[in-house]
Amino acid sequence: MNYIETMTLQEMRKRKKELRLTNEQIAELSGVPLGTVQKVFAGTTKTPRWVTRMALQTFLSEYTPPYKPLETVDDILAEIHAGDAARQARMREQQGYEYPASASPDTVRESAAPYGAAVPAEPLHTIRDYLELPDDQRMELIDGVFYDMAGPANIHQAILGHLHAQLYPCAENHPECELFLSPSDVRLDRDDYTVVQPDLYIICRRDEQEKKERMVNGAPDFIIEILSPSNREHDMFRKLNKYRFSGVREYWIVDPEHLVVIVYDLAHDAPPKTYTFSDTIPVLISEGECKVDFSRIYKRIQQYL
Repeated sequence: MNYIETMTLQEMRKRKKELRLTNEQIAELSGVPLGTVQKVFAGTTKTPRWVTRMALQTFLSEYTPPYKPLETVDDILAEIHAGDAARQARMREQQGYEYPASASPDTVRESAAPYGAAVPAEPLHTIRDYLELPDDQRMELIDGVFYDMAGPANIHQAILGHLHAQLYPCAENHPECELFLSPSDVRLDRDDYTVVQPDLYIICRRDEQEKKERMVNGAPDFIIEILSPSNREHDMFRKLNKYRFSGVREYWIVDPEHLVVIVYDLAHDAPPKTYTFSDTIPVLISEGECKVDFSRIYKRIQQYL
């Protein structure tokens, strides 16, 4: 395709996503002012000047990134997995950590080994240590290891709010289920070594005693995590692996950078399905009764992209 002659705004956005460029990078590399770039890609400027349009199209069609553009979600997963493996190797070299040979209550669970960070053979921390953390220190405890939770960006919180708004009416129609937002503690494996805080989750059929406890005990039925630059590997691999083996039935990974949603039907061990921010996605545990229209969310978050 001749991008310079035929590139529409939709094609420009697609090309931007393929190249994994931010508005700031496009402005710096193309010479087009940042404010103009933001307005063009947000659709605020409906008919950009010919000079501006040609400058952006020429740049997007001719720019060669220092990496292979990602064309599918499989490419995204493979790249992040490779980066995670390299990071694990560095940690092993620097800290002398080894993976556990097998899973038991006294060792780090085997299920965390493939994608988790390199960790000691013995858990470093327990739920007691977690409960003693200062109130202003957000951490997750996974297999005895603490992982820092960076403060969420505006786009993260905006997406989370819109997800909650769309899912709440459906949750109201199912009194056996409850919808939770982070920060909310989940004692995922009902043991002393793992406490996570999913961005959003649904848990059904809790007994009355559990409702009075400080934490949710056991795996939620449905979890959504929204990726941030600091947590990509954590949510896409380490937590995916934990959720799979703990009994989570459905797991969504929302990726604002690539404008995709990866849906895992963990209950049936099915291959993941990938949707875009223009799709309406059915909630599998509701048998499609509940849906999330990501096109509505996309319209509301363009200012943050």
